[in-house]
Amino acid sequence: MKKIFIAILLIGFIAACGAQPTAFPASSPTGESAPPTSSPAAAEAASPTTDTPSPIESSGQTAIVSFTNDVVPILQSRCWKCHGGEETKEGLDLTTFAAIMVGSENGSVIAPGDVENSLLAEQVITQEMPKRGPKLTPPQVQIIVDWIQQGALEN
Repeated sequence: MKKIFIAILLIGFIAACGAQPTAFPASSPTGESAPPTSSPAAAEAASPTTDTPSPIESSGQTAIVSFTNDVVPILQSRCWKCHGGEETKEGLDLTTFAAIMVGSENGSVIAPGDVENSLLAEQVITQEMPKRGPKLTPPQVQIIVDWIQQGALEN
């Protein structure tokens, strides 16, 4: 039952992230409307639009997710307070690739290529983690899901 719920939730996230976001047009200093951003990740970054593909493509295809450039900043901003440095709750250290792959006191938290059997994905998809502080945004969840689905590479 729990796996079915997670699968349905995951499908919902994937479907929602593939849709074009609805945004209010931003005004430029000249009063003209700015074009909408190409993805939720680009909107969240609040930086000028570039030709660099985002981790979440509007076509439904995902770009290769980089552990160093895409996943680590999310973990650092949302997870390291409880799972890094001096404190590692449940024995889970999320500060390095090697530590993540070791897992926690309860075993592995990542099953490369298998989101459904990855505890880390389940915890962020269901918003059970992080327990304190801001929850991950849908684009951040999607980056972690895509990284696991792509084999949880150390890249």
